Amino acid sequence: QVQLLESGGGLVQAGGSLRLSCAASGRIFSNYGMGWFRQAPGKEREFVSGIRWSGARTRYADFVKGRFTISRDNAKNTVYLQMNSLKPEDTAVYYCAQSRGMGATSSSDEYDYWGQGTQVTVSS
Repeated sequence: QVQLLESGGGLVQAGGSLRLSCAASGRIFSNYGMGWFRQAPGKEREFVSGIRWSGARTRYADFVKGRFTISRDNAKNTVYLQMNSLKPEDTAVYYCAQSRGMGATSSSDEYDYWGQGTQVTVSS
């Protein structure tokens, strides 16, 4: 089995920064793509960012391009999401996930393991 544990969420003011971490265990982390999703109250879960197994390719949702950066450290079995210039509309529960393959897919159906989520709240 795979277990994913997010951390780093919290309450920040608009314009501030947070760095989310997701630590993985249970299978060889470096073989799989990873992604970040988020879900705000009353809204659908949406894709935020993805990263290929090697880190050589990344994907970003339009609403975070230029503000968020995904990265991974395979030696530490950890994926990160650096979030800068945060906006109130970024408020959501953020989930990390591991894909069934190696790519940086944006489709939630391609991910078979999910973390418990970490709350990010951005105040005006």
